Amino acid sequence: MSRTVKRAFKYRFYPTPGQAAELARTFGCVRLVYNMALAARTQAWTQRQERITYNATSAMLTALKKTDELAFLNDVSSVPLQQALRHLQVAFTNFWTKRARYPTFKSRKRSRRSAEYTASAFRWRDGRLTLAKMSDPLDIVWSRPLPAGVVPSTVSQDPAGRWFVSLLCDDGIEPAPASTAVVGVDAGLDSLFTLSTGEKIPNPRHERRDRAALARAQRNLARKARGSANRAKARLRVARVHARIADRRRDHLHKLTTRLVRENQTLVIEDLTVRNMMANHSLARAISDAGWRQFRTMLGYKADWYGRDLLVVDRWFPSTRLCSACGALAEHLPLAVRSWTCRCGQAHDRDVNAARNILAEGLSVTACGGGVRPQRESSSRTGRSSVKQEPPGATQGIPVLRGGSQRRVFPR
Repeated sequence: MSRTVKRAFKYRFYPTPGQAAELARTFGCVRLVYNMALAARTQAWTQRQERITYNATSAMLTALKKTDELAFLNDVSSVPLQQALRHLQVAFTNFWTKRARYPTFKSRKRSRRSAEYTASAFRWRDGRLTLAKMSDPLDIVWSRPLPAGVVPSTVSQDPAGRWFVSLLCDDGIEPAPASTAVVGVDAGLDSLFTLSTGEKIPNPRHERRDRAALARAQRNLARKARGSANRAKARLRVARVHARIADRRRDHLHKLTTRLVRENQTLVIEDLTVRNMMANHSLARAISDAGWRQFRTMLGYKADWYGRDLLVVDRWFPSTRLCSACGALAEHLPLAVRSWTCRCGQAHDRDVNAARNILAEGLSVTACGGGVRPQRESSSRTGRSSVKQEPPGATQGIPVLRGGSQRRVFPR
C-alpha cells in the first residue's frame, strides 16, 4: 500500500526577457518588504516596545503600498510579499523557541533570490504554469512526471543564473521491498563510505575534478574591476563551475542513499559534527566536498518515506579504536594508520572495523537502551555505559526520542 507524502518537484525553466524582468522585480520587492518588516520588529525589540506580530507587519505593508515612494510594490503580485512576511514570522518563532538565531537581513548579492506563490497566485491548466502578473506560461523542462494536485510553487534563481520552479505535490511513495538486512555506515575521505559488509564506496572527489577550471575562473574574476559588466560575467563563470560540482555531488548522494534504503531495513550511522571538523584546515576542503551532512539528511527523509529505521550512534563512541572481535580498546590510532592488528590477533581494516562497531552499537541501542551520548558510568569495553536503563520517567531513566524514523538516546 502506497504512502502519500508532501514532496517538492523541482524543474528548470527558461523565462522570456519580460518574465525574467518581472521575476527580478518580484525578488527585489520580496527582499525589501522582508528587510523593512525585520527592521520594524528589531526596533520594537531593542526599545522594549510591544512585540510586533505578523498582522501588524501585514497592515504596515498595506500602508506602504499607498505611499509615493513605495508605490512600485503594487506592480508585482501581492502574494510573494505576504509570504515573505510569513517567512519572517516563522523565523522569529524559531528564534523565540531557541531553534534558530535571530533573523538577519537579506542581502542583494548573497541571499537566495526566490519568491513563493500560493495557489491563488498562479494558474495550472493543461500542464502549463502561469504566474500572477504574467500573460504567458513558463517554459518549463518537464524532466520527470508531475503528480496531480499542485499546491504552492517557489520560483528561484541560483547564483549561476539558472531559473527553477519548485512545485509541492501529494506524491504516493511505493513501499520498499521487504528486507531484514542491517548495515553500519562509516564516513571517510579515502573511501567516501565504508559499509559493515566490507564494501567500500569510492570517493568521487567532485571538487578536485574541477579544481583547475575553478582556479582559472577565480583568477579571471580577481582581475576584473569591481562593479564592471565583465566582473559580473566572470562571477557567473565561477558560479557555473560551483553549480556543476554541487549537481554531481547531489546526484551521487541521491543514488547512494536510495540504494542503501531500499536494500536495508536498519541503517546505523555516526553522529558527526561536520562544522567542528571543518576547523581542521588540512581536511576542511575534502570534508566539505564529501557532503556528509547532505548524505545524512537524504538518508533521514528517505528512511522515513520507505519505513526504514535510521539509528544515530553518539559521536564519542570509539568505533575506530575498538576491536570488533574481542572488544579491546586500542590506546592510540593515528589517522595515517589504515590497518591494525589487535592483541587478540585479529587484523582489522580501519574503516571496515569502524563500520562493524557502529552497527553493533546501534543495534545495542534498540536492544537494551544503551546510550549514544557519553554516560557517567564507565564500561570496560568502551568507557561508555551500555547497560539497560530504567524506563522513561524513572529517576535514572534515559528517554528514547523518536523523530520520524530516526532514533537517538539522550541522558537526563
